[in-house]
Amino acid sequence: MSVLRRQSMIPPALFLVLFLDLVAPSVSSACTRVLWNDSGMPVLVGRTMDWPESTQPKIWVLPRGTARDGGAPENPAKWTSRYGSLVTSVYDLGSADGVNEKGLAAHLLFLKATDFGPRDAAKPGVLAGKWAQYVLDNFSTVNEALEGLGKIQPVMQEHGGFKSTVHLAIEDASGDSAILEYINGKLEVHHGRQYTVMTNDPSYDQQLAYLKTLDFSHPSSDTPLPGNVKPTDRFARATYFRQLLRPTSDLRVAISAIMSIVRNVSVPFDAPYLSDPRFAVYNTEYRTVIDMNPMVYFWEYSKSPSVLWVEAKNVNFAKGAPVKSLDPTALDLNGEVSGRFQTVAKAPF
Repeated sequence: MSVLRRQSMIPPALFLVLFLDLVAPSVSSACTRVLWNDSGMPVLVGRTMDWPESTQPKIWVLPRGTARDGGAPENPAKWTSRYGSLVTSVYDLGSADGVNEKGLAAHLLFLKATDFGPRDAAKPGVLAGKWAQYVLDNFSTVNEALEGLGKIQPVMQEHGGFKSTVHLAIEDASGDSAILEYINGKLEVHHGRQYTVMTNDPSYDQQLAYLKTLDFSHPSSDTPLPGNVKPTDRFARATYFRQLLRPTSDLRVAISAIMSIVRNVSVPFDAPYLSDPRFAVYNTEYRTVIDMNPMVYFWEYSKSPSVLWVEAKNVNFAKGAPVKSLDPTALDLNGEVSGRFQTVAKAPF
């Protein structure tokens, strides 16, 4: 049977995904976000941060009333934070993950297909690393964020040879959800409670098309699941296990359940992300879970045996309160750690 004949037997959507996996550039990343927003349940969201080196993560307590600059070279956005937030930074350039005091959370994940388009200087610019922080500072719900984000333009930046080709997931305490991507210079938004899983390339519409080629209608231990670490495999596994979650009134069980899926789609150390392992290995550096109400931020470092967390009730987000930071990679940290934060002179990024 010829190669062309074999290809013709593959569903078109799946063939497109496979083709993109083959021709994708060698620089990419692997992160996953999973939202549990079933009716009657606490809203919980988990994510992995997967990267070929340390992102030098810190957890920050950022009070409201902080003046910020979008950092773009032309017409940078300027704002003062309306809400305090609890975030994890990446290279001290911006927030990769976090939640604000109103229960709106934001997560940056890598997407090679990202193209913010030519700079439109008529729109205030926000460096892509600050995109999530702009959301957390200014909005209390997904609807508010979607209305406001069209008024600014994310701007590409580069650090250590990596460009900030990212897409953004946001969700709020009601369980509303949105995925935002810039493809070919155009903002594409997937808005709705049904958008609970997000990984990386290809673009989100193509991930959804791929999902339709899989049959999860009769889940069992015999259901075939893709088991490697590429984004389409993780997207399928996270979706499958997410749909099997059973409602529970036990919050400890619920948090453990969402963390179990996040761990399932984590990338093991030294697992080759690309077919040629000389190019890249993107193991999971850390995992987070956010309980939106009451706000609790859980954090698990892959090199530590413990889970730590911060309860918002123990944090001061008031205007004029000190900015605080914590190195969550310290091996002596575990449990509730709000008392371990250190005051810093000024807000980062």
